[in-house]
Amino acid sequence: MKIGLNTDSVGHLPLAETLDLAAELGLDCVEFPTGAWSTAPHVDLDRLLDSDAARRELLAQVADRGLAISALTCSGNPLHPGPTGREHDEVTRKTIALAPLLGVDRVVMMSGLPGGPGDANPNWITVSWPPETTRILDWQWSKVVVPYWRDLVGHARDRGVHRLCLEMHAHQAVYNVPTLLRLREEVGPVVGANLDPSHLMWMGADPLAAIEALGGAIHHVHAKDTRLEPGRQALTSRLETLPVMAATERSWNYVTLGHGHDDAFWRAFCLALRRANYDHVLSIEHEDVLMDPAEGVTKSVDLLRRAIPREPGSSKPQQV
Repeated sequence: MKIGLNTDSVGHLPLAETLDLAAELGLDCVEFPTGAWSTAPHVDLDRLLDSDAARRELLAQVADRGLAISALTCSGNPLHPGPTGREHDEVTRKTIALAPLLGVDRVVMMSGLPGGPGDANPNWITVSWPPETTRILDWQWSKVVVPYWRDLVGHARDRGVHRLCLEMHAHQAVYNVPTLLRLREEVGPVVGANLDPSHLMWMGADPLAAIEALGGAIHHVHAKDTRLEPGRQALTSRLETLPVMAATERSWNYVTLGHGHDDAFWRAFCLALRRANYDHVLSIEHEDVLMDPAEGVTKSVDLLRRAIPREPGSSKPQQV
């Protein structure tokens, strides 16, 4: 497995310094966010689509440092019932168009989340009572989620993109293994997981069980950790509405790798990926508000180097 960097992790740095940092750390690849919920600090989506020279320049900057591009990322909500949905859908389709022009075969995103009938904003249904909740959920999937994704999968296939990597994230139609597999069954294997264990952790799921259940449906992986805060959680549960900057008051926080789950967990995580035949990138996504980004990325790289299992030897077991 390779180690990469989602460049939003150091979004305060210019592109050249970001790539220099990745090279200095001995990383294999970078993942570029292109817009929607990201400010896309390192790439100009429209310029790259319009200019072959701009694409060659970006690819040269990456290759000159011994790096490759693992994925383009356009996480947003293309199913939002308001103008945001149209804007994010446009970014999504442009990103899908750009990926093959850069030689990239994976686009990381989220499923999006619609409202209910007549809603002005998305509505995340997480309970089955009162009775209207299940009616809203059924409407969301049958009238919005599945039709949109059938169309988007066809759009991606037509442009040579065969891996749309969905992050299982809160306030999305796809937020856990069953919803990911449900959408994949409806629209086909172009849809797979961008497995980010940090979200599963705070929602109470088991990332190792998720890997086993998803198997070959894992298209991409984000390396990000979550620390659960037991004292606060005892009073508030894991349902948390305080802003991420209020880290000392929240019931859980995104943290640097190893500051939420120890080396033993990450070794088990990497071994589970190996058993699932995943051999692509672990893309570090640093969102620890209490640690300097460059320091957090460096610590995360060190942990992953300890955790990733060594390649098996070439010798084969003797037959008896």
